[in-house]
Amino acid sequence: MPVESGTSSAARQAKQKRKSHSLSIRRTNSTEQDRTAMQRDMLEGQDSKLPSAIRHNLLELFGQIEREFENLYIENVELRREIDTLNERLAAEGQTVDGGDLSRGPLKAKASHSTSQLSQKLKTTYKASTSKIVSSFKTTTSRAVCQLVKEYVGHRDGIWDVRVTRTQPIVLGTASADHTAMLWSIETGKCLLKYVGHAGSVNSIKFHPTEQVALTASGDQTAHIWRFMVQLPAPQPTADTSQVSVDDEIDFSDKDEADCDGDGSSECPTIRVPSTTLKSHQGVVIAADWLVGGKQVVTASWDRAANLYDVETSELVHSLTGHDQELTHCCTHPTQRLVVTSSRDTTFRLWDFRDPSIHSVNVFQGHTDTVTSAVFTVGDNVVSGSDDRTVKVWDLKNMRSPIATIRTDSAVNRISVSVSQRIIALPHDNRQVRLFDMAGVRLARLPRSNRQGHRRMVCCSAWSEDNPICNLFTCGFDRQAIGWNINIPALLQDK
Repeated sequence: MPVESGTSSAARQAKQKRKSHSLSIRRTNSTEQDRTAMQRDMLEGQDSKLPSAIRHNLLELFGQIEREFENLYIENVELRREIDTLNERLAAEGQTVDGGDLSRGPLKAKASHSTSQLSQKLKTTYKASTSKIVSSFKTTTSRAVCQLVKEYVGHRDGIWDVRVTRTQPIVLGTASADHTAMLWSIETGKCLLKYVGHAGSVNSIKFHPTEQVALTASGDQTAHIWRFMVQLPAPQPTADTSQVSVDDEIDFSDKDEADCDGDGSSECPTIRVPSTTLKSHQGVVIAADWLVGGKQVVTASWDRAANLYDVETSELVHSLTGHDQELTHCCTHPTQRLVVTSSRDTTFRLWDFRDPSIHSVNVFQGHTDTVTSAVFTVGDNVVSGSDDRTVKVWDLKNMRSPIATIRTDSAVNRISVSVSQRIIALPHDNRQVRLFDMAGVRLARLPRSNRQGHRRMVCCSAWSEDNPICNLFTCGFDRQAIGWNINIPALLQDK
């Protein structure tokens, strides 16, 4: 049939053109090395503040993008030629199809399929290439603005919680599974005080807003309040750790942790008896916090309840029930009588004590797995983290849906938010710590290598707004806490 013969002829011509297209691609690739060498020579002759290795890396990435677009352009030209050829055949037989408006028949399907493939290939190439470029810059950013300053080693088991005092002198507090809580000199890394009053794992530590008083929660089903007095030692020069590569991801075995077992706390003064013991729970007390003003505290337990206590009398004021499974965390608002509790039942609850006669509660079901923590910011936001590998930012005025969602590749543990800069620090099960802004934009990843960073699950993070040496602290199940210096202006500028 005439139409079939015309189509066969067009197909043969298309094969020949594809062969010539392949030859043109080979010729293009054969001259690529010469062109790259010329571009490198031109680049080296220009003034730039970038290191030569990064400049060459960028040049190679942009060269890959150029080659991909060149190949796609050639394919597009060949496709248009095939369309024109088929149009000529159909026109000779009394049928016409406008190449700019492929409106019917198998030709439309073929052109649509080819265009779809072309579009998808362009998107894939663009995303892959830009991802490499962004990753390159992120590595440089992390190296420049996130530096490990000090390691705090002395606990004999994993550290669950880390906090910084709100009053002078500024010291670091850690809560550990070894049944102790410790206070540390931020500058020297020396243990200043050890609290050994608990009979179980110390799961949480929080400091009074105006006094030298600590609140600890424990697996022994109690929360303790104890006073402390510490004297800071003379500061020592800190070693420069900024030269360690961020990309080195060497894992540590359990044998390597022997280096962390040195008892750096052997000479610490010790407190053995609390000034106040809070008892009412029938299960592990996983977290505790001070309400604004410091006259009341709230505790969260595995018995599915949160309790509100009067500090002066040690009496139970309210028992906050409603969660269907064990609680994982509790947090109080810095300026208002609000409490948020999180649970394994995939929800977190907001409790309002601003009116003494009304204790309203709101339940939020924004996650699909255990909510590991939920914290207030200074403004009207709540940030929740979960084992479902998401972090969500909520507006207290309208909490029907989150205003931002951060998706990660690992479960998220106890998060913290910088008061002044509103930066979220996310500690992960996979040993990484990532920084995001309140809009969900990733800012940096803290360096982790064979010489710095955590070697096990990172359990908690805490910001210190007033300390010029370390403004972020993390702790993990590798038995150490780490102090980081985050250059926040540079971090926000790079964003």
